[in-house]
Amino acid sequence: MAHHASAKKRMRQDAKKRLHNRYYKKTTRTAIKTLREIEDKDEAEKFMPKVVSMIDRLAKRNLFHKNKAANLKSKLAKHVASLGK
Repeated sequence: MAHHASAKKRMRQDAKKRLHNRYYKKTTRTAIKTLREIEDKDEAEKFMPKVVSMIDRLAKRNLFHKNKAANLKSKLAKHVASLGK
């Protein structure tokens, strides 16, 4: 257990940050799932930039590794391109 005031403060900050990060990661995962479930190509193309933006923000904050973000975006782009064929 922490004994110094600064360590206690750091623990409080980390707990707050962990909740914040968890919320944004979960929201992004839900958006990705929603995009994969969309059947209409026009609708998917309109939703795609929002999802890509969310993924980029997580990668920028090191919540997703940059390669994971790139792989996700690539797979989603392929999925959207394959719709309506």
